[in-house]
Amino acid sequence: MPLRRDAKVELLKKVPLFAGCSKNELRELAKTADELDVREGTVLTREGKPGREFFVLIEGTARVTRNGKKIADLGPGDWLGEIALITNSPRTATVTTTSPVDLLAITDRRFHSVVETMPSIALKVLSSVGERLTRDARS
Repeated sequence: MPLRRDAKVELLKKVPLFAGCSKNELRELAKTADELDVREGTVLTREGKPGREFFVLIEGTARVTRNGKKIADLGPGDWLGEIALITNSPRTATVTTTSPVDLLAITDRRFHSVVETMPSIALKVLSSVGERLTRDARS
């Protein structure tokens, strides 16, 4: 059953990436996000492939791997896919669901619109990209 927009707003409010957003920003963001339910074992991103979506996990878990090695486990509130969208480069890792997952997906076009119009999100996304790229350089 799809979420009502106000339910999406409540979910988005709990995601650290969107913590500084106003109610209006969250409403706009909720309009851009599609809710998806995916099965365990679904590949959300594949290393080396183009990135066209940004994902926020609402429920469930996923594993991040690079060259077949585990990098991280993700859970509710975690997000992924921003590096390929911000840097316009191929996916840096493969992310596969390890349980049934409820998530919000934002297409690349919508993601860029959100980042361009909401400075608080843009700064958090850029900070996240920096942290992840720094961590990746060490691995």
